[in-house]
Amino acid sequence: MKSNRVLRTPGGLSVRLDVRAATVVALMLLAALTASVLLIGTGDFPISAGEVLKTLTGGGSAGQEFVVHELRLPRVLVGLLVGASLGLGGALFQAVTRNPLGSPDVLGLGQGATAGALVMIVLFSGSAAQVTMGALAGGLVTGLAIYLLAWKRGVHGYRLVLVGIGVSAIVTAVNSYLLTVSDLVDAARAVVWMTGSLSGRDWDQVRPLLGLCAVLVPLVLANARGLRMMEMGDDVSNALGVRVERVRALLMVAAVLLTATATAAAGPVGFVALTAPQLARRLTRSPGPNLLSSLCMGAALLVGADWISQRVFGADQLPVGVVTGVLGGVYLLWLLVTERRAGRI
Repeated sequence: MKSNRVLRTPGGLSVRLDVRAATVVALMLLAALTASVLLIGTGDFPISAGEVLKTLTGGGSAGQEFVVHELRLPRVLVGLLVGASLGLGGALFQAVTRNPLGSPDVLGLGQGATAGALVMIVLFSGSAAQVTMGALAGGLVTGLAIYLLAWKRGVHGYRLVLVGIGVSAIVTAVNSYLLTVSDLVDAARAVVWMTGSLSGRDWDQVRPLLGLCAVLVPLVLANARGLRMMEMGDDVSNALGVRVERVRALLMVAAVLLTATATAAAGPVGFVALTAPQLARRLTRSPGPNLLSSLCMGAALLVGADWISQRVFGADQLPVGVVTGVLGGVYLLWLLVTERRAGRI
């Protein structure tokens, strides 16, 4: 079976379809939805998968309707949207930097969002909404600082990674200082937020995430062709008519917004942005940024990790950020060994 097919419309438009990549995307969507149904049914009030589907279509009892629609569905939707945002944001950063380690975790965007949240918690004893806004602002400011510091007649991959690592170290030190000067109650609250969790998420977190993804995902996918050409180098891309700096700046802004908003909604959930694009690339075996498959992989990873944490440790006993951190740390070690054996680091 051919891995690529060309689909032609009656109007003469032709679209190249990568069959393997499309299959991977479909399977990842199926995995994410299956994990979502299982996660909705998991908790102190267990509900079977069939009853979950029946309740979602309006056929459940009053108690099931309340548990599913008011308590668990918002949490699952936040998990799907946060995972998708981190997966897509990670794919964008790795494509722009041309480096498998060029993710928001390494570049310091998560630490920047954490700094914004800590400022609101420690200095202002802010509400949940204020902490969310602080995290969003911190992520955006950090992303802007990295871009400006890395600018020198354009932004290049390795310089962006090095500047990001330096900014990450500085912001991490600031975060440690904020924790040391906070009182016990605020410090405990800050540590819980810094772990990364989907516990207690409701429709107030779903709506802004859904609105942002509805705007940014089509925008990013519309620029996928230019991003793929940029992997051949700036000179070649310019010769092919790609406005490199404009596309790079646009996609970096989109990646920062996706990452910062996801972090503001669920805290700094580690390693999803790093691992999802690489796993998607290995499954599709396709060149290019693999944006759509990374998005679906991120959603499946985060919801799956939350389901594992609840099944193994009980409801809300272990934040999802701990599970993704453990799995991501193992993956990072494997990636470093692989890259070293290949002579790339």
